[in-house]
This record gives sequence, structure tokens and C-alpha cells, in this order.
Amino acid sequence: MKSSARKIQVSGFNDLFQAGADVGPDAERIQEVPLTELHPFKDHPFQVRDDEAMRKTAESIARSGVLSPSIVRPRPEGGYEIVAGHRRKRGSELAGRDTMPVLVRNLDDDEAVIVMVDSNLQREKILPSEKAFAYKMKVDALKHQGARHDRTSARGVPKLQAREQVALDAGEKSHMAVTRYISLTKLIPPLLALVDEDKLAVSAAADYISILTEQEQTDFIAVMNKLDVIPTKSQMAKIKQYSKDGTLTAAVMDAVLSEQKPAPVQVTLKKERLEQYFPATYSTRQMEEVIFSLLETWSDQHK
Repeated sequence: MKSSARKIQVSGFNDLFQAGADVGPDAERIQEVPLTELHPFKDHPFQVRDDEAMRKTAESIARSGVLSPSIVRPRPEGGYEIVAGHRRKRGSELAGRDTMPVLVRNLDDDEAVIVMVDSNLQREKILPSEKAFAYKMKVDALKHQGARHDRTSARGVPKLQAREQVALDAGEKSHMAVTRYISLTKLIPPLLALVDEDKLAVSAAADYISILTEQEQTDFIAVMNKLDVIPTKSQMAKIKQYSKDGTLTAAVMDAVLSEQKPAPVQVTLKKERLEQYFPATYSTRQMEEVIFSLLETWSDQHK
């Protein structure tokens, strides 16, 4: 099937969700499908969590049904693959429903990925790991599809241009944000979990840790757990450099992560002790000026 980017623009979903309405040249229609015939999208990057938001979704479905039909595509082995609507299916299950309204569309793999990613990125709360794998899937689909920003059918889109398109569609500031998120897909699960838990910054994990080999990352998380520390940006930068030099070992990581910042020097001058050297009319600011003036004189004499 030839790709057609115009068929998959998410902005047109509201028009598609009119029951019984024609939705394109093939006049696809909304239909009720048993939940048992609906299967998750292959390598779906977005989690379906039984959280408070899901509880509210299930309550809404139990009360009013599924208001916005999901988008699915036929599976060669039977049934349908959910392209957009995994949460609606789970909500329907929790609400005790047996069927769900869907819009069946004949989408090729690239079209399906783009619809799946764009529809899920509209959610309010998305984990960094979800963005990471979703962005990668969409970039790969755009590159394979040959889609350009102007929606021409030209082939061979440069990688950078595909990332710019993903950034534009997702509301990211630049393609570099997309590149950073995609770099997170190189992290082993325990490190990626720390990013999701906001213990490691996306930028630091992408710029410094994602370039480490899988074995180096495994050693890195082991040393972190052993020392019970979260590395600073400067420590991660050092570890990255050791890796580039080919000298990174678990022992080196241990040494770097064991580094302690020098404790700041604090000197407390008690007011009652200072008062014996100054007139009673002196303010705190006047005392400070005299003290620092004397310290400068002392410093000059001892240079």
C-alpha cells in the first residue's frame, strides 16, 4: 500500500468520530468490536497504568460508554491491532463492557506508527521512556516512508529532517530535544527507570550515560547502588571521558562516584563577642565593613 500522510493527520480525528459518517474515500465506518478481538500494538511504547486517571476513565465508560472510538487495523492472523485506544480498551474492561466502538482502517506499518505516536502524545503525563521509544519509532517510520515536512512523496528523507518533523509535531523546542530522548533508548532498564523517576536528568543521561556500552552501564548502576549515590553532572562527564579513552572500569567508576565535594567553610562570629570591640552605636553593617577592611590589610601583609 502506498503511503498517504494526509490519511493519518491526528488533527482530523474529530471528523472521523462521527458515528455512521463517511471517513474517507473508502467510506470506513465505526463499528462495535468484542474486546477479545482487540490486540495491543506491537512494541507499544506507552504504558497503560491502573492509576487514578484510569479509574476515572472506567467510571466514565461505565456511565456513558466510549465516546471517542479507537482506531484499529485488521491483523493477518485475525482480529484487530489497536493503533489508538489502548487506555479505552482497558477502561472498557474495568467497566465490565464486552465490546468497544472502533474505526477500522487499512494502515500500513509506517502510517500506523505515526497515528499511534501522535495520538498518545496528546496525553498530559508522559514518561521520558515513553517519549524516547515513541520518538524513535516515529523517526524510523518517517525515514522509511520518505515523508517530508511539506508532505510530498519524495523518498530518502535525511535523518535530521525526520527528527525536525517529530519535534514540530510533538511541540518540542528543536530536533535536539528529540535526539536526546531517542538516546535514552540506549539505556539499560534500571538506568532508564531512574530517568522516569526524575533521579537522573534527561539531558545528563542522554549526553553522558547513553554512550556507555551495556556492560559499562551495568557496572555503573551496580556502583551507584553500592555507594547509594546519584552521580552529579561533572561525575558523569568524567565517566564518559574515561569510556571514550578506553580506560573505564568498575574501579574507576567507584573512585569517581566516591569523590566528595569539599564542605563549605562557615565562620560564625558571635555578636556579644564583637560588641566589645565596637562602639554601641555601630550597626551590623558597620562592623562588617571594619572587619573586612582589617582582613584586607592582614592579607596584604602576609602575601
